[in-house]
Order: sequence, then C-alpha cells, then structure tokens
Amino acid sequence: MMTTLRCCVIDDEPLAAGLIGAYVERTPSLELAGVFNSAQEAFPAISAGDIDLLFLDIQMPQLSGIEFVNLLPSSTMVVFVSAFENYAIQGIKANAVDYLLKPVSYDDFLGAVNRASQRRESLLLAASYGLPSPEGTARERTAAEATGAELNPGAEYIIVKSEYRYRQIAKSDILYIEGLKDYVRIFIEGENRSIMTLLSLKALEHCLPEGRFMRVHRSFIVNLSKIKTIERNKILIADRVLTPGTLYEIPVGDSYRPAIASYISSLSLNPES
Repeated sequence: MMTTLRCCVIDDEPLAAGLIGAYVERTPSLELAGVFNSAQEAFPAISAGDIDLLFLDIQMPQLSGIEFVNLLPSSTMVVFVSAFENYAIQGIKANAVDYLLKPVSYDDFLGAVNRASQRRESLLLAASYGLPSPEGTARERTAAEATGAELNPGAEYIIVKSEYRYRQIAKSDILYIEGLKDYVRIFIEGENRSIMTLLSLKALEHCLPEGRFMRVHRSFIVNLSKIKTIERNKILIADRVLTPGTLYEIPVGDSYRPAIASYISSLSLNPES
C-alpha cells in the first residue's frame, strides 16, 4: 500500500503556486497541507515536522528557497521549482529530490513525486535493516569521502550512492570519470546516463587500480582499456556497447602528458626513434 505524502507548496508567484497546488490535489498519493507565497508564511506549518514533501521556489524575496532548506526538519523532502536552470547544482547540494523548471508539466511533476516516493521507501528499508540512512548528514558524507582513500583498489567493484540508492559498479565497466568540484560523474559502458555521486575525484582515484586507470587531467580519470586514440591534447574513449558506438573526447592536461607518454612508450610497437 502506497504511503500518502503530506505536501506544502511555497512560491511567491500565486499562479505558479496555484498550479503546483492543483497538481498535488489531483494526485492520489499526495495530500495538500497548504499553499504559501513566502517561506516566512510557511515556516510555522512546516517546522512541526509533519510535512513529508515540499515544492519550493528558489528565487523569493527576503528568504530564498536554498536558504530556507537549512531551516527545515531533516525528514522533509524538497523538490525545487524554478524558472532558471543555473540553480540546479545548488539544488543537488541541498539534497533535493528533484529540480523542476517552470512552466512545470504534470508529467514532470509526477516524475518528481515518484522519486520522492522511492526516496521514502529507501529510508524505510534502510531503517528496517538498521542501516544508515541513504540521505546521510553532512558529517556522514564528509566521513564517507575521507574513507574513500581506504577502499580496496584490488576489488573488482565499487559501491557509490546515487539518486538515494547504493549502486554497485564493476570497475571494468567504467569508461571515464569526471570531477565536478564536490561531485563526480561516472560514465558506464552501455549506459546513456552518467552516475553522479558526492565524492571527490581524488578519493575515487585511490580506490582504482594503477595500470588500469589513469588521471589525464585535473578533472578526468580514464579507463585505459577503453581508449581508442590518443592525441596531444585529447583522448578518445570508445563505448563499444551502445548502438551506434559512442566516442567521448577527454582533454589532456599539460602536467599529465609525461605519464601518458610513458604509457604509450611502454606498449607501443612503433617506438619513436
């Protein structure tokens, strides 16, 4: 039986708030607890901790949605709603369930609701097994990154948290990894979507075996077995599973060229004279 999620909507634009409120009312798995036009107005209703899901505008006067998230009970899930794409990374860092762009379609709204329901289920499942919450506190995430350097580089798999689930990845399936400040994107052979997880590139580098992976740029690590061609300023990585075959262009950093040259020399049948 699906659990009903109690929802609030906060948006300083009455029409936008009304639209999301109407979406909530027509969705059987949701219960509308209130529609508000400012974070200050909504706070007394939300601070009690009985609101499961909040649809929250980002750009609001006096108190922005990003600032307001820091005042919420930890049990309240958030879907950001904004007219601007450039807040998406901030939304991810705030551990939001989803990030919807205005005007929001009902299909996109339902997608966010499904992700919220999945997150709630994962929390309940973790609690039933006595496991740490997949949400993680800021302190837990910092600790997880610190222990990343201690992971076994000889293991054939890594496990990372992505989209509120734990994903096991075979190292041999990794094409390349891109670092994005506090996050990394892991590109997997045969998959169209990358996996984003809260981890530094340096921490992940420590758990990858030398000789199979190489850092070729301050923001990129590649799987050497997936390389198709190497040029002075770039490396082409081939996904031979996707149809049609896909090539990814990876930049080569100046300070990493000697290591790449050494790798080429060690395997080349046509050494430079």
